[in-house]
Amino acid sequence: MIGAIIGDIAGSRFELNNYKNKDFDLFTKDCKVTDDSIMTLAVAKAIMETEKKFKPSYRNINPAYYLEIEKSSVQYMQEIGRKYPNCGYGGMFKKWVYSDKPEPYNSFGNGAAMRISPVGFAAETEKEVTLLSEAVTRVTHNHQEGIKGAEAVAVSIYMARNGFSKEEIRRKIESNYYPLDFTIDEIRDSYGFKLSCQETVPQAIKAFLESTSFEDAVRTAVSIGGDSDTLAAISGAIAESYYGVPADLKEKALTYLDDELRSIYHDWEEFYERKQVSGF
Repeated sequence: MIGAIIGDIAGSRFELNNYKNKDFDLFTKDCKVTDDSIMTLAVAKAIMETEKKFKPSYRNINPAYYLEIEKSSVQYMQEIGRKYPNCGYGGMFKKWVYSDKPEPYNSFGNGAAMRISPVGFAAETEKEVTLLSEAVTRVTHNHQEGIKGAEAVAVSIYMARNGFSKEEIRRKIESNYYPLDFTIDEIRDSYGFKLSCQETVPQAIKAFLESTSFEDAVRTAVSIGGDSDTLAAISGAIAESYYGVPADLKEKALTYLDDELRSIYHDWEEFYERKQVSGF
């Protein structure tokens, strides 16, 4: 999850002022945490709180687990999201965050994919990736393209952290989700600001596939232009699960989080470490 946060922070200052090269400082005083990180942390909180009520093994056998994930996703995206009203929400999502009766609004925006990384780390099977991803996503982005975009990112993370090669990930995405028959260099000059999953997720995944390191993945994603923080958050999340994250980048990124967000992140670290030890 820290990979998504680093990507978000690094890309934040370029979202409305694209820089189509890779030679930039990752962290400056102009960088900030945006809705990408805040909603990612909210999803992580929803997963952690759900697993206080249900054993992880219930994911495969108990539909109530997924109903609870939906309920918790709504609760924590609203509860946490309302504390950061100026972090960059889109118009429809902001209305949802503040609604007394939040309902999905048939969106296929890239917000579905930017917040999904905790699912890729929590799921233990590809089936769980699909079920968890849809449960988290459909509370807002219930359009099929929104669900597909989030799932493609979560599957990529799941495969990367389980030792699949880049070529295997590429084949999975091309077979099940999107064509990747382009290079970043080919699209960089013409690529503009895109808000849909189908025009953001393939590009972010491709940035990871072409990368040589975690940092290079983030830099490549930012250099595409467009919605820089979201592209880099997606690519950074996948790159984290494939390469790991250098300690200095992690520590610097955490300085951009306030105490509450940093606390959620540290809770997630402990949760994930326990999961690794226990096998769930």
